[in-house]
Amino acid sequence: MEELDSGESRRQRQGVALCLSGGGFRAALFHLGALRRLHELGILSQVDTVSSVSGGSIVAAHLADRIPTWPELGDTVAQWDEAVAAPFRSFVRRNHRTGPVLRRLLPSNWRRPGTAIEALAATFQHQLTSLKLSELPERPRFVFSATDMAFGTYWIFERDRFGNFLAGYGTPTPEWSVAGAAAASSCFPPVFDPMPLHLEPLQLRSGAARQPNRDELVSRLCLTDGGVYDNLGLEPVWKTAKIVLVSDGGAPFGFRSDPGAIRRVFRYTSIIGNQAVAIRKRWLISSLVTSRLEGAYWGIGSATERHGASVGYPSDLVTVVIAKVRTDLDAFSRAEIRVLENHGYLMAEAAIQRRIPHLIRVHSPLAVPHPDWMDGERVRNALGGSDARTFLGRW
Repeated sequence: MEELDSGESRRQRQGVALCLSGGGFRAALFHLGALRRLHELGILSQVDTVSSVSGGSIVAAHLADRIPTWPELGDTVAQWDEAVAAPFRSFVRRNHRTGPVLRRLLPSNWRRPGTAIEALAATFQHQLTSLKLSELPERPRFVFSATDMAFGTYWIFERDRFGNFLAGYGTPTPEWSVAGAAAASSCFPPVFDPMPLHLEPLQLRSGAARQPNRDELVSRLCLTDGGVYDNLGLEPVWKTAKIVLVSDGGAPFGFRSDPGAIRRVFRYTSIIGNQAVAIRKRWLISSLVTSRLEGAYWGIGSATERHGASVGYPSDLVTVVIAKVRTDLDAFSRAEIRVLENHGYLMAEAAIQRRIPHLIRVHSPLAVPHPDWMDGERVRNALGGSDARTFLGRW
């Protein structure tokens, strides 16, 4: 990411962008809490762009489906819990990962690598949203990001276009769905094989790539999880938005001893990936602190006390328990749901009050979504083992 320009280019920036990171259902629930507080303060109504990745794209798709008419500036959504939060809690109470993966293992599907992710897209279509890309609202602009395996950069799905600057951009046909975009964005490896797009070369135009085999690359193009390239969802907005809000539910880097020769290969890639994420975060936070960029950042691995707030989970509970909840698409328990939603709500509140209080349009008192889950000992006991993934999931 290049250095931010100042002066004239900075004045040309417009609008408020909200970035929802990857991190499976864990990140989605963290974002759900943050969205509630943004809504209560009248900030969500000011958002012009929602840029999302992986787990963030799942909750973004839900948001687009549940709020068909975006609130006017300063307004709030009537009955937020009933209309938005409660249906999403019900959605993540079910295992949406194991069924598609097991379908891929059937002998009849061994030569169909897209089976699992196509099954996930079908699940999203039936249980999350039936919207087509063309049915997304003009405001806010919803941007779902995946990773292009052919050209090695991000790939976007929007209301009026899909593609990237290298491969080129195309116009979605009527059958292109929000569910498919969310599935491609959350196609996390190695659980899901990349999603094949089955494009015709002429469907994409004005791309910067000029390789002789460009048409072959486009025709065989497939997508993987957006977090592989940019887990914060910054890429589509950081050059154009005047105010950038980043909700980060991504997994903190895990410390561990040498895993041995075979698993060491995966450790190498984890370290490389961690450095890419770390560089983006350092750039973002440095830009916010030095006022080269206006906005706020809150992460699942931090405690509200770091923002000077007095209400929130203590840092040791956050780092040892809450931030280590698995990033997955299997069923989440009521305790996990409520704690993650609380944490996102309180972290967003703390960051907003410290960095961008001038955006607040509604002075709504703090009301933790699930106050009975603020007891540290209860949380520690209920979330014991929440970091562990199981092959068949938690039905």
